[in-house]
Amino acid sequence: MTSFKLSSKLFAAALAAMALVFMSFSPAYAAPKKDFKVGWSIYVGWMPWGYAQDNGIVKKWADKYGLNIELVQFNDYIEGINQFTAGAYDGIMSTNMDALAIPSAGGVDSTILIICDYSNGNDVIILKDKDALEDIKGQKVNLVELSVSHYTLARGLESVGMSEKDVTVVNTSDADMIAAWGTNDVTAMVTWNPMAAEILTGENANNVFDSEKLPGEIQDSLVVNTKTLEENPDFGKAMTGIWYETMALMSADNEAAIAAKTAMGTASGTDLEGYEAQLAATEMFYTPQDYISFAESDLEKTTTFVTKFLFDHGLLGQDATSPGYIGIELADGKVVGNADNVLLRYTTEYAKLAADGKL
Repeated sequence: MTSFKLSSKLFAAALAAMALVFMSFSPAYAAPKKDFKVGWSIYVGWMPWGYAQDNGIVKKWADKYGLNIELVQFNDYIEGINQFTAGAYDGIMSTNMDALAIPSAGGVDSTILIICDYSNGNDVIILKDKDALEDIKGQKVNLVELSVSHYTLARGLESVGMSEKDVTVVNTSDADMIAAWGTNDVTAMVTWNPMAAEILTGENANNVFDSEKLPGEIQDSLVVNTKTLEENPDFGKAMTGIWYETMALMSADNEAAIAAKTAMGTASGTDLEGYEAQLAATEMFYTPQDYISFAESDLEKTTTFVTKFLFDHGLLGQDATSPGYIGIELADGKVVGNADNVLLRYTTEYAKLAADGKL
């Protein structure tokens, strides 16, 4: 049997070679991520993202940080959130309620990078030939079950001492709302703009409760994967820059702002007048400070309303034993719910960079 003996130099070289092999497979030495996909869907507060994609603002900020960012429109809002939850997308436009009910309940740690707006009248309870919310008792109510419309109904009923036991919920696709309202069988509905605005043009349609009475509760946000954000802060900077540049453009008092809002309105199936009417029922966060002030206010009570609804309807996962099963980290670091199971986080870190001109 032949014996081989490595010199100390050869042995060291062999070890170094082996180390290089292992490092090439180590996540710590993985090439930086450069390609990102973010999903969005048609809604008044999210139309600026589509405009930014179509008008070079996304590319401008992606190029600044050496990234490729693709904003993809989903016609099916929930499918987009499902794709994000499955890891196919790095970010998604979602309400706070749906971010908790789908990715968080599915075990995906997510971060609200930017709150784009909150509904301030966009979500409406409508009654036919009745003008008081109390008149809804005993009626069938058409809505998208387990959506923000369902949440609006539950909160509205609470405001007049009733509960869902006092009505019958009829699950109805948002695509069918306007046609359904035109039938004799439908006398109560909860929906959102632009469908609500069109329905309310009818003489027998009455707004008896809307989200203006729920300030800050229905938030529309850019939600990103927490691990992806931590490992790729430039992604967070680019997305923040995209948003606030577009906000500055559309909120200005000039022809460029009118052109931008006209384009957003057209893309959402309306015109400038219709889009501005929807904006009037939406509390947009046009500046970083708008968002920072809101996110660093007392969101604990608002969060409690949402988690109670989700728990009561079995939307926090099969293992949830209380509304606080999932921990939610607020912008100031305070955790609402289970601190050992934090799966949704608010951050103002990137908005503050934008406010300070450091993006």
